[in-house]
Formats: sequence, C-alpha cells, structure tokens
Amino acid sequence: MKRIRAAVIGVGYLGRFHAQKYSQMDDVELLGVVDTDMERAENIAEETGTKAYPDIASIPGDLDAVSIAAPTTLHASISIPLLERGIAVLVEKPMASTIKEAESIIKASEKGKAILQAGHLERFNPALTKLRDDIKKPMFIEAHRISPFKQRGADVDVILDIMIHDIDIILNLVDSPLKSLEAVGVPVLTQSADIANARLRFESGCIANITASRVSADTMRKIRIFQKDSYISIDFAKASVDIHSLTSDRQITHNNLKMSETDALASEIRSFIDAVKNNTGVVVDGIAGLKAIETAYRIKDAMILP
Repeated sequence: MKRIRAAVIGVGYLGRFHAQKYSQMDDVELLGVVDTDMERAENIAEETGTKAYPDIASIPGDLDAVSIAAPTTLHASISIPLLERGIAVLVEKPMASTIKEAESIIKASEKGKAILQAGHLERFNPALTKLRDDIKKPMFIEAHRISPFKQRGADVDVILDIMIHDIDIILNLVDSPLKSLEAVGVPVLTQSADIANARLRFESGCIANITASRVSADTMRKIRIFQKDSYISIDFAKASVDIHSLTSDRQITHNNLKMSETDALASEIRSFIDAVKNNTGVVVDGIAGLKAIETAYRIKDAMILP
C-alpha cells in the first residue's frame, strides 16, 4: 500500500486537527508540521509523532500532499509554489483573501497538474451529505451562523471568516447564476464587519437570506430550505435534520433525523487523500472555492456600513 507523504503548514487551532487526522491514517506518512512559532510546532509534532520545521523547504523528502491552515492572507504565497511543483494542496477556507489570489492558485494547480481542494468543511457535514439528493430546486433559503468573538480568523471580515461557509453551501445547492443582492454589515469589535446580513436573488427565482455574526452571545449553525412540497431544516452543530413534506394525498409528514456521529474534518481529509491516491476529482475544487470568494466580494461591495 502506497503511503501518501503529507505535511501541515500552520498548526494553530485548526492546523493542529489536520495534523492529528493525518497521523491517524494508515496510508499517510506525516513528514512534518510547519509553523513560524517553533514552540507550538514542536508541541504538535510531539503530539502527532512527527517533526517540526520553520518552513516547508526544510522538510526532507518529497511531499505528495499538504494542508494549509495558515492565515488567509498567506494562502496564495504558500500554495502557489507547492502546486506548481505538482504537490496536492488542501487549503483552508477561504481559499484566498482576494479574487485575484484565488485565480492565481487555480492557475498554479493547472500548471503543476496538481490536485487542489478548498477546505469548505460543512460540505462533509453528515446532515448535508445525507440530504443532498433530496434538495432539488430550493426557492427560499435562510441561513444563520453566529458565534462569540474569537481572535482567530479576525484577519478578515465576517463575510470571509464566517458567512463564506453558507455562501459555498447555497451556491452548491441552488446551482443558478446570482442575479442581484443586498447586504448590510456592522463593525463591532474590529474595523471591519463583525455581523452581516445578505439577501441573494438567483436567476432561478430562489432567494437566500444569510446572517453571519462573530459577536453573538450564543452559537448557531442552521440552514432552512424551502422547496415545492417540502421544508428542510438542518442544524449543522447538532448534525440533525427536520423534514416536513407534503404527500401525494396532501398530508403533511414530519421526520426528525439524527445523524450518526461523524468527524467532518476526518471525512474531508480522507476524501482529499483518496483523490491524491487515485488521481480523481475532489468534492470542493478550486473553482468552487473561487466562486465562494467572488460572491463574498460581491456582498462586501454591496454592503452598507454605518
């Protein structure tokens, strides 16, 4: 069995979990973890049975795959040379801090014929994957993603930090060009928007209302989907689903589904490694990552700030 030689760049809060998942896979050899904070890198390396390095060039041996969990503003400068060398890259969301950088990352993957996966974790949430085929033509979607403030991720505004999860999900579910949008945002604890609402209108007629906040007292990750003859409510945090459907004899049925406990990050990384091993497509490719960023910037450009 061929073992994929992997590394993780950026082992802060999320990168640490990437390193853990790789270290637990029998078909992966975690060659090293990289971080500018060597003390942190050494602690994660000891925890995952590998070595710590100050930069990717210091890792001995050839790499097959890399996870990038560094700050968003560094994604392009780190991923482009790796992709051009033919190394597969899983880059955390958002894929880049600008549209131009995202386009450059895609070009680098094409140049190096390297696999590129955007790290939109919710695509691997069991509640969503279970129902993907049941969501056929949504006409109204309402999403709420709110949480208390955390310093990590604050290098970008709430649109690129939080809302982009639901932007990606909705673009995937609706599969129709965006016709118009309205948005409002409020800077509360940072200089950029910390709470925002966007209303997206698609050419299919679907309207999506998205609220994202990183300054709320509570935590919520829910999306409600309305389509002909059914209403679906997904709680991503609890991995639970409520489905209200209209039967052929005009009766309303209600099903509450509890998903089995599934590690979405492990599923995401497993999918990435399988794509690298088999040279197949990924679930969330660079184009999907770019579309999410393009939509995020359309929201930012339309946003009314006080």
